[in-house]
Amino acid sequence: MEDDLEIRPISPEDAGEVLTLQRAAFVQEALIYGTPDMPPLTQTLEELEAELVSNEGCVALIGPRMVGAVRARVDGDLLLVGRLAIAPDMQGRGIGSRLLAAVEERSDAGEAELFTGSLSEANLRLYEREGYVETERVTGDDGIEQVFLRKRLRD
Repeated sequence: MEDDLEIRPISPEDAGEVLTLQRAAFVQEALIYGTPDMPPLTQTLEELEAELVSNEGCVALIGPRMVGAVRARVDGDLLLVGRLAIAPDMQGRGIGSRLLAAVEERSDAGEAELFTGSLSEANLRLYEREGYVETERVTGDDGIEQVFLRKRLRD
């Protein structure tokens, strides 16, 4: 765990840095799945800027350096969490756990949902460790299973 880690809300002004971080983090996922054609790697700066206009996500900083980011939006009583990205050299230090906790605490939603690919074992371990439970597997057009997980936030 990083003691000098600052977590703050994400904003449209973060788009460039978030996109760079996202691409660096998701290269590992592309290697696992054998394709660079993944939305986190093909998303444009303009798309990301538009997405961040109304987003409940957070970024993690150590000094001026952005080392992590997560997006979140509320849909009814459900917090939809996505694109958790940690700088490759900073993975395994608890930053992902702290970002998940931050977006969960910011939300009034009763439940949170996120998804990852079935081959992303490190992601699945993180989410399960943080209290997320698998609810569904959906096979995509590419034959890869998306694993959906949920966590109760409040009663």
